[in-house]
Parts: sequence; structure tokens; C-alpha cells
Amino acid sequence: MRARPPLRVLIVPGLRDSGPTHWQTWLQNQFAGAVRVQQDDWDRASLPAWSTRIAETLERQGAHTDWVAVAHSFGTLALAHHLATAHAGSAHDDATGVGLRHGRIVAALMVAPADPVKFQIEERLPRHRLGLPLSVIGSENDPWMPLERARDWAHAWGAGFRNLGQVGHINTESGFGPWPLARQKVDELIRQQLRHQPCLCALGDSTL
Repeated sequence: MRARPPLRVLIVPGLRDSGPTHWQTWLQNQFAGAVRVQQDDWDRASLPAWSTRIAETLERQGAHTDWVAVAHSFGTLALAHHLATAHAGSAHDDATGVGLRHGRIVAALMVAPADPVKFQIEERLPRHRLGLPLSVIGSENDPWMPLERARDWAHAWGAGFRNLGQVGHINTESGFGPWPLARQKVDELIRQQLRHQPCLCALGDSTL
């Protein structure tokens, strides 16, 4: 049997990156081989540039790797755009479903998505199912996205949705440093992939 590609974690931060005490940084350190998407300008929210950088990051990591992406804030919008674009180019995939040019994102956790209306990019985002296991976490008092709009986008993308309550933007300022729930959600996505593709090799610690 042909070995399936390794499975790694991809961190997709939002505006101004995720600092050393942010939950995304903590989560990145939980998984061996995890990679962070690095933007040229963390203060300028450019949907096409940020989406393209996700693709470039995957390409630099080599072919035949599967990824579980973990995005926050504007990073969730860039990820949604990338996933829609990558799906449109799926004709380049080989017979096993693994991209010939670079690895692919097979599942994702999206936390506290930013409101595309604030950036005037609503019409540039997909409004259809993105075709992979997705989980979106929102907040009742997130200043960057009303809860109902976050839920609507999650449903449009075919994602599960969890309301975390009145917890702000789910970032360092609202008290989210080490965050076991994020680790739990990523572990669940990884286990789901391992069940469906048992030859996958997960790069993480032995608690999976």
C-alpha cells in the first residue's frame, strides 16, 4: 500500500501576527513540524496577498504533505479564500488526491473570524461549502465580528460552529494564552483524518 503523506499543523495568524503569549503561538509549540504563515506586512490586510502567501508557504514545505490549518481573525478570511482558490485548481491533483505541486489543507479550525464587511471584501469570499472538515469558533461580544454573521459564514462554508460566549476576540487581550480547547479541536481534526486515512503519519506528540 502506498504511504499517505505526513500530516502537519499550519498556523495562520491575523493582523499584527500572534505574539509570544497568544494561543496560536502556544499551539504551534504543541506540535512538532508545525509551520506559521509569515506575511510581508502584518499591518495591511490584503486578501489576495495573504491568501497567496498561504499557498507559497505550503509550496516551500515540499510536496505530498497534508495540513490541518489553524486560523485566527483576518487569517480565517485569507484561509477561506485560499481554500476556494485551491479547490478551483484541483484538476492538478494526482490520482491519490494529493496535489502534485504542493501539499494540501485537509481540515481547519477557524477562530474569531474577522468581519469581511469591515475590509470591504465580502464579495471576494466564497459563499459555498469549502469541501473539508471545518470548525469555526465565535464570540458573543467579538468587536471584529457579530456572532450571527460568524455563524452565517460558518454555515456557508460547511463548518461546524461553536459559540464560546462573551470572550471578546479570543486573543491575548481577552485572556487567551495557553488554550487547551484549541489543542483539543486540532487533535480531533487530526484523529478524524487518521481514521479516514490510517497510513497518515501525524507529526505531533504521543497524546494524539
